[in-house]
Amino acid sequence: MGAFETEVQLAESKPETYFSMVIKRFLKHKLAIIGLVAIVSIVIFCFVLPLFFKYESTYSDFSYLYGPPNSQHLFGTDNLGHDFFTRLMYGGRISLIVGFSAAFLPVIFGVIIGAYAGYYGGILDNILMRITDAFLSVPAFPIYMALAKLMGQGVLNIILVFSFLGWMMDARIVRGMYLSLKETEYTEAAKAIGVGNARIIFRHLLPNSMAPILVSVTLTVGGAILSEAGLSFLGLGVPSSTPTWGNMLTNAQQDIFIAPRLVMWPGIMIFLTVLCFNFLGDGLRDAMDPKLYR
Repeated sequence: MGAFETEVQLAESKPETYFSMVIKRFLKHKLAIIGLVAIVSIVIFCFVLPLFFKYESTYSDFSYLYGPPNSQHLFGTDNLGHDFFTRLMYGGRISLIVGFSAAFLPVIFGVIIGAYAGYYGGILDNILMRITDAFLSVPAFPIYMALAKLMGQGVLNIILVFSFLGWMMDARIVRGMYLSLKETEYTEAAKAIGVGNARIIFRHLLPNSMAPILVSVTLTVGGAILSEAGLSFLGLGVPSSTPTWGNMLTNAQQDIFIAPRLVMWPGIMIFLTVLCFNFLGDGLRDAMDPKLYR
């Protein structure tokens, strides 16, 4: 019995892992939990709920233009007779795909640039960081507009444009982490036993740099959704025939006094989505910050 109690005491006194502490701190962040639940709900709304509705995004009821909400059309119809609730769901798909892609693709390139710059230092670091500084000095939105005009409209082109100008901050974040991590004892030990540089960079150091990267990704998604909406509103984003929340705002400009709901609902969805991603990013930042642990 005494040995069993000793084992229980040892188990209870075992220190928490970093991952368990992150989960515990994240669960205490009420706004982050609200943001996560809302984001999951929005994803279900955009990708799962359309499977249970009879209307397609291209369906038009020309006998019911600007129709008010009823049992057949929950949010009414627009100027072309499209079921607005269905368009809102399908529009969210494109906006979320652009947002996630424009956040995750640049982070891959940014991690590679920052990792090699921070780990090797010297001339390579200077060259890569000067290139990064040059990209950072360029005003992003006008370049978005110019590249979107040059490359043409389309979801893929918008993602490529955002990826081309979205990797710099991730590169600087990762570089800063690697400058400190490469001096740690476990890095020196790995070098001493003959571990290759590539394995050290991506197997040993990268996992220890993931906290700020994840926070950056969550905050970037919201910014990408706003940028896509802005480009679509200016007619330089996704083609107007493809439903996105930005396009829905653009198409409803002339109808703001006739049917204000056509402007209100896409604006609300953009606002809520960006706000919830910001809540999630703040929660991850607080949960993963080692300085906040006792």
